[in-house]
Amino acid sequence: MSESANAIEIESLAAEWLEKRNHAEWTKADQVQLEVWLQASLAHRIAYLRLENAWRFADRLPALKQTRSDRKQPGSNWSKIAKGALAACLVIAAAVYGIRLYVTKPQETTYATDIGASKRLTLADGSQIELNTDTVVRIGRDGDTRKVWLDRGEAYFQIKHDPARPFVVMANGHRLLDIGTKFLVRRGQDKLQVSVLEGKVQYDPKPGSPAATLLASGDVLTATRGSVSIDRAGATEIANALGWRSGVITLDNTTLADAASEFNRYSRRHIVIADPDAAKLRIMGTFQAGNADAFVMVAQDIFKLHVKRNQDEIIISR
Repeated sequence: MSESANAIEIESLAAEWLEKRNHAEWTKADQVQLEVWLQASLAHRIAYLRLENAWRFADRLPALKQTRSDRKQPGSNWSKIAKGALAACLVIAAAVYGIRLYVTKPQETTYATDIGASKRLTLADGSQIELNTDTVVRIGRDGDTRKVWLDRGEAYFQIKHDPARPFVVMANGHRLLDIGTKFLVRRGQDKLQVSVLEGKVQYDPKPGSPAATLLASGDVLTATRGSVSIDRAGATEIANALGWRSGVITLDNTTLADAASEFNRYSRRHIVIADPDAAKLRIMGTFQAGNADAFVMVAQDIFKLHVKRNQDEIIISR
């Protein structure tokens, strides 16, 4: 993320915190989360203090005080006066403090990772989203609903459950509603896979569909264009699926074709299994996610396969 984009993200989060503190019921838990966010970075503290100072400055302006007294007068046009005074306050505060005040905040913010990269996002409420290689998400709000669109790739969600502010993930037309949980969502071209680690997730094949399915811890849902299936996964299987968070790929009796596809997610130089029989061979082991050469070496030394390296491809055959 560029420096300017990161600054905008921080200011947007600071604005959310300030808005929540001044307009919502503020709890001790909210205060703890705010302090954690402020201590995480000097940039967080600077952005929050600037917005807070601007808010206080605007609150001291005579125009705003006048609107407060006028509000008590019978027949006063409070709405028009307040809007005008508030607009003036924001303009003056922005000029004095040299900051961006988000009167109308963007509905969505996009985050993305490059091939082979990962990223962790921490939301204002303490929830976290981790993005795997070549992933794109959009984060926004729809009224009181926290909403994420997974446009491409894979993301791991650790959500702070709040019944008053539901958390929804949209992926390829499917809708996932968090019910206090940790879950992994992987979106392919024609397939969606959801693995639940803790808590529950409500799966709707389409928004508003009556055919909702409740997924519990250990459930792995696979949805394609023509089918939906749910399997049970053990702790080892789920740990393997989350290996990318530690930078590794774990193969467990995986075909060479599937293993090659997995490695190709982390590199621009793709592995091609050119021989149908070789593609069916199975392999086990743990590899660094970006180290395709280690996998190719196993194919060459253990299975005695032929390897040809081109600029953009590594071709494996008998």
